[in-house]
Amino acid sequence: MLRMFACGLLLLLTALSHATELTQVFLAGDSTMSIKEVKNYPETGWGVPFGYFFSDTITVDNRARNGRSTRTFKSEGRWDEIVTALKPGDYVFIQFGHNDQSEHKKDRYTPPQAYKDNLTSFVADVRAKQAEPILLTPITRRYFNEAGVIAPTHGVYPDLVRQVAAAEKVTLLDMESITREYFQALGDSQSALRFLHIAADLHPNYPHGVSDDTHLNQLGAREVAQLVLSELKRQNHPLASRLRSPNPKHLQR
Repeated sequence: MLRMFACGLLLLLTALSHATELTQVFLAGDSTMSIKEVKNYPETGWGVPFGYFFSDTITVDNRARNGRSTRTFKSEGRWDEIVTALKPGDYVFIQFGHNDQSEHKKDRYTPPQAYKDNLTSFVADVRAKQAEPILLTPITRRYFNEAGVIAPTHGVYPDLVRQVAAAEKVTLLDMESITREYFQALGDSQSALRFLHIAADLHPNYPHGVSDDTHLNQLGAREVAQLVLSELKRQNHPLASRLRSPNPKHLQR
């Protein structure tokens, strides 16, 4: 009788342990997603506000790093660290392309076929751990042409992400198209308020000013994170049902 009770208690504790175990959401990507050093503020990766969307049953682990491509993220061992930490039921958001397509930067450039192969390999690695990969096309750069239209600047790389997602039947968040349409609708002057545009003598981190149409500021990062979440909701992705609720105590006056 005592042995049966002990076995039952062990099973109950095991079940409770699994029920309360956190789901991990890993972010693998480049500077448009990553956590910044204080010296770079107000530059902000969209992965930073994204980490606050979810309930206590989810932990967002932002492993994105500035300047990384699929090739360097892999060669530096950063990808293997994510794979090692994965548990069944976890998720990995994969967004590269800005650095892969920078042919003039030999330290990070990844030819198109190698980029596609890397993404395919990433998908296989995540699935081998019974976790779910989510592919994202790189967010747009804010380059308006003479006609007042944001011109695509990533070449074939977004299409390669789309091809891998279709071939491997992976969830695709087409952030290149979504963010380009979003900032296009805002127009030149309003969209600039979402990127790293600071006049000289206004911010201690940029005493000479900065005009950067690739990297987001805090407002831009928050809005792009919201666009990512909105797309998850549109696709009825399970993560969209695991959002945090406001603490009622904080709403009391």
